[in-house]
Parts: sequence; C-alpha cells; structure tokens
Amino acid sequence: MRLIGLQGYKSMNGQIYESGEYLENNPDWHAADAPYKADWISEILRKNGVHPDTIVEIGCGSGEILLSLAKVFPHAKMAGYDISPQAYEIAHPKKTENITFYKANYLEEPAVPTDVVMAIDVFEHVEDYMGFIRALKGRAKWAVFHIPLDLSVQGLLRGKHTMRARRDVGHLHYFEKETALATVSDCGFEVGAWNYTFSTEKLPGMPIQTRLFNLVRKSMRLFGNDFGVRVTGGASMMVLAR
Repeated sequence: MRLIGLQGYKSMNGQIYESGEYLENNPDWHAADAPYKADWISEILRKNGVHPDTIVEIGCGSGEILLSLAKVFPHAKMAGYDISPQAYEIAHPKKTENITFYKANYLEEPAVPTDVVMAIDVFEHVEDYMGFIRALKGRAKWAVFHIPLDLSVQGLLRGKHTMRARRDVGHLHYFEKETALATVSDCGFEVGAWNYTFSTEKLPGMPIQTRLFNLVRKSMRLFGNDFGVRVTGGASMMVLAR
C-alpha cells in the first residue's frame, strides 16, 4: 500500500497544499510561529540530553523553524521537506551551508540515518495519520511531534472551532492530551517527554477577544494544567519520542 503522506487531504478544489489554497489561507505559512516553536523544540531536546548532529523536518513550510534551530545547533546539518511548491518557493531561497530544502515527500525518499526527525503541526493534516507516524519509526533516533489539541469543553460547546481548523488550516483529526499520547505510543514510539505549549499566548497581534480569553485560560490553569486545557483549550503538545 502506498503511503498517502501529506498528500492525503484533498479539498473540493484539489490538494490544498499543492494548489496554493493553503498559502491563500495562511499567507506567511506560519512563519511568525517559528521562533517560539524552535525554542520549545530546542528546550525539550536539551532537557533530555539530545544534541543532534542531523535534523529533518517534514512539512517544513516557510523553513523558519529550521533557521531558528540553526542558532541553537549551529553545527547540525538540517533538511526540510515539503510537498507544496509554494512552501518550497518560500523556503528554498533561505538555504544555507547547513540547511537544505526539498520539494518532496520525505517518506518516499531513501531512508538516511538521522538523529532527529520532526513533524511540527503535521500529522493532524494527514489522512492516514497513523500510517504516517509508523513510517517514521526507524528513520531517526528521536522524533519530535507538535500536536494541536483542538478538543476542549469550550470548543465543543461553541461548535465552530474544529470546523474552522478543518477549513482554514486543513486539520482532519482532532486530539486531546490522552489521545495524542496514545496515538504516538500505538504507532510504535516510546514517549520520552512531553509538555503543553500555548501558541495563542505567544503570537503578537491577536484579536482583543483572544487576548481577553487567554486571561481566562491562564486562570483556569491555576487549578492544574490538565484541567485548564481540557476546559478552555488554546494548547498544543510538544512530544519527544523514540
């Protein structure tokens, strides 16, 4: 069976990642998120004694995460893969001596031993997401996943959040903490470490209603992070696995 990989999601107008539809909905291809996501990635790696010489990012988009990571791991060789021609056009001019970008499906390329493979906000977009994760097993010593937690009490009560995530950013699968960790484990990985991340509290220029609700989210987390995230959402997970 051929792996569907990142080509699995098709909108009514074709494959949103190859057609330009995704770029139209996300003009900077999430470049603004890259610095703090790179900080979270480097933090979980260093806290767990992982100092990679080689890093691969699947679905690298604008390439900015790798560029930010290069400041932390300046001697590491890095490669970014994306199936989108628009993402490649954005990322490719940023290549450096240590960072190379490819317009390709990484899972269809020959496996080259790698220290760390990353899928940052990726597998929720993939039709056969468990097949995608299983296919990464054995390609690297460590895997880093960043997983949006789209399921929360307030999101389900409002009834619009998951459909907005599906329409605007192509999410096909929706997770909360337990199902996210179970998915990684069920695909053959051993979870070494994980932590919550809070993107909406980092991005500048968020709407006033989001900034006000972030205060509610922070207050709810005073009763425990798990409780606050389950009730008010606004979180993702950074997971280190092997």
